Amino acid sequence: MHIYTEITPNPATLKFITTQQLVQNGVADFPDAASTEGISTFAGHLFRYPFVSGVFIGRNFVTVTKSDTARWEDVIPVVKEDLKNWITAGKPLVDKEEALAPATDDADEIVQRIKTLIEEQVRPAVAMDGGDIIYEDFTEGVVKLRLRGSCSGCPSSMVTLKMGIENMLKRMVPEVQAVEAV
Repeated sequence: MHIYTEITPNPATLKFITTQQLVQNGVADFPDAASTEGISTFAGHLFRYPFVSGVFIGRNFVTVTKSDTARWEDVIPVVKEDLKNWITAGKPLVDKEEALAPATDDADEIVQRIKTLIEEQVRPAVAMDGGDIIYEDFTEGVVKLRLRGSCSGCPSSMVTLKMGIENMLKRMVPEVQAVEAV
């Protein structure tokens, strides 16, 4: 099994990519150890290390956010080894895949267009950087998005949100006036 790392725009976050599918559908964001309870034993295991401050699990990657005092040279071999051992043992990275299923609702046409653009154009690009972006709400012209994984706390995420995503949504969906992170 091959696991390689990829940098992300967030210097505190690194993406660990494997050639194996890790989850069937969806993604899992764990901003702290408490959020792993009953959902991911693997993420909970990683939080036992004092250098781990966030874990994000995608289809074929795990994004780890480290503490400011940790050095990547110390973190990378530990996370790679744990990920390799976990997968080789046949253990699931997410214990409750149903917790990953995206919520569905009967949104109006504008919201459906926004969600489609986020799903088809934004999320794949953001996933390449080890993160995720989730639609939360559209009220009075304002789209609210949740940043997860490497995007959460990334210095360039607000530029991406305003200059990239907001401009695209305004152009493609004229009803959109602004985009905000929640």
